[in-house]
Amino acid sequence: MSEKSPKLRAALDGIPTYKPGKPAATGGPVTYKLSSNENPYPPLPGVLESAVAAAGAFNRYPDMACTGLMAELSEHFAVPVEHLATGTGSVGVAQQLVQSTAGPGDEVIYAWRSFEAYPIVTQVAGATPVQVPLTSGEVHDLDAMYEAITDRTRLIFVCNPNNPTGTVVRRAELEAFLDRVPSDILIVLDEAYQEFNRDADVPNGLDLYRDRPNVCVLRTFSKAYGLAGLRIGFAVAHEPVAAALRKTAVPFGVSQLAQEAAVVSLRSEGALMERVDALVTERARVCEALVAQGWTVPETHANFVWLRLGDRTLDFAAACEKAGVVVRPFPGEGVRVTIGETAAMDLFLQAAEQFRKEL
Repeated sequence: MSEKSPKLRAALDGIPTYKPGKPAATGGPVTYKLSSNENPYPPLPGVLESAVAAAGAFNRYPDMACTGLMAELSEHFAVPVEHLATGTGSVGVAQQLVQSTAGPGDEVIYAWRSFEAYPIVTQVAGATPVQVPLTSGEVHDLDAMYEAITDRTRLIFVCNPNNPTGTVVRRAELEAFLDRVPSDILIVLDEAYQEFNRDADVPNGLDLYRDRPNVCVLRTFSKAYGLAGLRIGFAVAHEPVAAALRKTAVPFGVSQLAQEAAVVSLRSEGALMERVDALVTERARVCEALVAQGWTVPETHANFVWLRLGDRTLDFAAACEKAGVVVRPFPGEGVRVTIGETAAMDLFLQAAEQFRKEL
């Protein structure tokens, strides 16, 4: 009797595998991990204590409705509870959004390069990804994205600030785009790095969603709030979309530890902004140093910088690792470097300066 493999969905063929940032080396010289856009600071005051307390009951299922967190989010961002949905990080919510809107024969539009999970969650749902190249300035080309819309378009991702370039779409252009897109297409404003933005002309997506039923705002606790390991994100959208997200969520997917930590984090706004401001200051120092070295650095409003290196990308990443810092290479395109500890950034800048001299 011949053995056959189980039949799997053909839609899974060719789906790219999500590549996490390479971890820092262990057992050797000190190496800094600048490859995953993690917050280098420890948990905010009171967060660890709340998580430890919640861990004492992890023999029980978490609150599936995230009742306490939903109430806290509602008050903190002045949105109705009915407009909220949580998930396992913003990437988990992004997958729920695609599952809720698109399937075989449908299309999902996003800029490229942008967040590498977009093509993955699109193809997992059986939908067709439509990638629209960034402009020469590494910014979303909203006119081209609008022209890419067809009668099969179901969802559009706008990553603002964009990962991995850090560039932003400003108010006038974004509002014009939102108003042009047909109202039956869901537009997702992915604002995973919104807290790091310092451009007053970049709108807060929450201001844009309120009178636009087809706009959804995606946020995370993984970056500025420093809860990457607890996997918790949320969406703000009008009730039909938020309800669909709650239907497609993995039952009990958000742990009680994550819920309690998120509530305390939301109540630590002062400490949060001190840390974010420190990272923004370090970001400015790093960008100024890179420009002085002769690099072309797109204006970034996230907690990372982007260097387009083309076929020298892997060489640069190797040089950085040799110097003691691990960066995130996108082969053939460029590297993304997270803003971390000052000591880490000094090592990175030394490696970048040396590499620049050898170009």
